Amino acid sequence: MLPTLRSESDRLTVARRMMAEHEYGDAIELLKPYTTSGGGAAEVDQAVYLLADCYLATKDYALAATEFEHLLNDYPESDSAGSASFRLGEAYYGQARKPDFDQEYTVKAIDQWQKYLHDYPDHWRNREAENRLLSARTRLARKLVNTGTLYLKLRLWEPSRVYFHRVLNEYGDTSLVADAKLGLALADARQGHRQEAIDALREIESEYPCQAVGERAASERKRLERKKG
Repeated sequence: MLPTLRSESDRLTVARRMMAEHEYGDAIELLKPYTTSGGGAAEVDQAVYLLADCYLATKDYALAATEFEHLLNDYPESDSAGSASFRLGEAYYGQARKPDFDQEYTVKAIDQWQKYLHDYPDHWRNREAENRLLSARTRLARKLVNTGTLYLKLRLWEPSRVYFHRVLNEYGDTSLVADAKLGLALADARQGHRQEAIDALREIESEYPCQAVGERAASERKRLERKKG
């Protein structure tokens, strides 16, 4: 049962206490009427932000995104606008599917975090946004590597190269660069460019020692050298 409020200003205090105690469902019920009927109230923007935060905490990402968008569109001068811009990216990213599926919401999250960094360059969550941005870009790079690897298995060498080169050209800041380089070396090997493949694999070994991709490159290089011999 929701507590009796002495005043509307008390609503946010009680809602924050509920959130601190992880009673998000009750906080949502407390905040929803205020965000829809308190348009002229001084702290309605804070209520909208708290409501969006509650939805995010309960992983209701679509409703969280709606409320963060509400705040940014209707209360752009709010003290919470910077945090809302960052959190909107989280709400989009929460709706993203696994790398092998359509990545519409990953792209939306990337666009939102880039907008946040542009609009709020000195905000306290900038570093976190940069980390989230890299994570999202890595997911897109993973999808490209997976597609390139699939084409390798299908013996479609040139299409596989297109995807691996996209990783190098568009996602050079991600950890998937190593996998893309390995994919290109394997494509060389499969197409009969044995020496080029050996040279590329040796370079990968040197660049990524003690890593799985380096060990895979060493194994493939040794196999090619034995075959060549």
